[in-house]
Amino acid sequence: MKILIRLLGLCTAVLFVMCKGEVSKSPLPDYDEHVFVVNIVDDAKKLKEYLTYHKQVWPEVEAGFKKAGYQRIALYRFDKLIVMTIRVPSGADLAKMGKIAESYSPKCAEWNLLMNTYQHGVRGTSEKQTWVETDLFYEFKNK
Repeated sequence: MKILIRLLGLCTAVLFVMCKGEVSKSPLPDYDEHVFVVNIVDDAKKLKEYLTYHKQVWPEVEAGFKKAGYQRIALYRFDKLIVMTIRVPSGADLAKMGKIAESYSPKCAEWNLLMNTYQHGVRGTSEKQTWVETDLFYEFKNK
């Protein structure tokens, strides 16, 4: 029995020295964040409807987001301006991801068509363009 206890102690010591007391961490995937903006049409009723839809996004739409690999999608609002942040795996093709998400179910394409009736582009976009990606021009990081 004493030999078994000494052997366990020796193995523990060897493992501790080999690991240098460090906890092994699995690397987390890298993600990119994209920020888009759009305006809601200038109609209080339509704005209310748009916000109501987003309180209960259709399950097929969120299932499509999962299938496409989106990590996070968040919407923010100031008056009629909507800001959307999207977190995706680094280097992901957003156009391809969008097609995958929309192809999940006919309800996904229906959702996009419906939401487009509430949106119009910000100043500087073409007539039929809605969402436009912003350019990062400043960032503070506290490492």
